[in-house]
Order: sequence, then structure tokens, then C-alpha cells
Amino acid sequence: MRFLSPDFNFWIWLQHLDTPDNNLNIPFEFTEANMRQVKEILSHYPSNYKQSAVIALLDLAQQQHGGWLPVAAMNKIAQILGVPNIRVYEVATFYSMFNRQKVGKYHFLVCGTTPCMLRGARDIEQALLEHLKVKRNEVTKDALFSVGEMECMGCCVNAPMIAVADYTKGAEGFTYNYYEDLTPKRVVEIVEMLRRGETPPVGPQDSSRIRSGPSGGNTTLLSDPKPPPFRDLASC
Repeated sequence: MRFLSPDFNFWIWLQHLDTPDNNLNIPFEFTEANMRQVKEILSHYPSNYKQSAVIALLDLAQQQHGGWLPVAAMNKIAQILGVPNIRVYEVATFYSMFNRQKVGKYHFLVCGTTPCMLRGARDIEQALLEHLKVKRNEVTKDALFSVGEMECMGCCVNAPMIAVADYTKGAEGFTYNYYEDLTPKRVVEIVEMLRRGETPPVGPQDSSRIRSGPSGGNTTLLSDPKPPPFRDLASC
């Protein structure tokens, strides 16, 4: 089977190779609870534009299936939407948010865009890979962790940062959390907190910052600004 995907105005052929855990002989069905969500999602679109729900349904299937999309799940979505399978494949292969191979129950995504790179993103990634003893996009032997890369997640002022997709509770308890102002030491601590079942505080990991404020607190604009001089329009 070949997936056809648009990317920068080029057609890229991606070969799907059957594996023991990803082939057409393994059925995929949405759970009863998730099927109710499918119907809710579809209710937002006219009946002749159901295909517009493809991203939302792929995301739901990925959450249910432990963070990745088998071929059978994509085919099921195509069946629900009443479109050729290729229309679902081309979306799933285009967006990096969709994983077509197994990931860990906690999938770490290191931001690789310029601000994070300048602030040490490669050191963060290296600390994760060395601590977990995996390569990028590999899954740890206990199936708990994997490490990938994603481009800008919009927290440049708090670089470097990672996002962690938590698939431990399925679609019902899925979370996607940002951890910012990281150091190699701190990102390893986050791994171990998750391993112990704890919930690391999300957002900036530098306690001297509040959200995206300066380290140590504000040094300017400590009071209300002086208003501009009043202009007497009647005297003009």
C-alpha cells in the first residue's frame, strides 16, 4: 500500500510495509464512548462536508490507540466519512501531529525551532535520549517513553521547551502539556516524576519567573504609567 501526501507542492510516495501490529488483518473500532464523540464531531458539519472532520477523527483515533494510527484506523475513518482511503492517508502523512508508528505512553516532543535551538534544545534532547537509552522516535523497553521533535510550539520567550503527550488514560484522560525554561537536569527530573506516577508542574520550570515574565520579577513598569498631558480642545 502506498500513501500519497502533499508536501510543499510536491507529491511524496510513502511505502507502507505490513508489520505484526499494523496490517489490514487487525481490525479497528472506536469504543462506544468514542463513537459518541465521533457523532458529536460530525454533527458540526453539513452532511455533504463530513470529510472536513478528518483531522478531529484522526486525533481521536490516535488518542484511543495509545498515541499512533494504524492503517486499520485510517480505513475506518475513511469508511465513516464516506471518502476513499487515500483522502485520509494524505492527511495523516502530512501532519507531524499524527504518528504512524508506536510511541511511548508519554511522548516527549522537543521544540527544534531557532529560539529553542539557541537556548539549548539539542542539550535537552540529548539528555532525554541518554537517560532513556533510546534514539529519536524509539520507544523504551517498558513502553513508557519516546522522544520526537516538533517545530515551533509558540513559547519562544520561555525557550527551551518540550510538549508531552500523555496517552496513559486513553482518549478520556488525554493531556498535552508544555514544560518550559528547561535544563537537561530538569527534563530528566520530569521523566522520573512521570515514571513514579506524579504530575510535574506545567509551564515555566524556572521558579523565579511567572509565566513569561522576567527572571527575578519586573524591574520596570512597577507602577501605573503617568498619563499623557491633557489637551484643551476648546482653546484650539
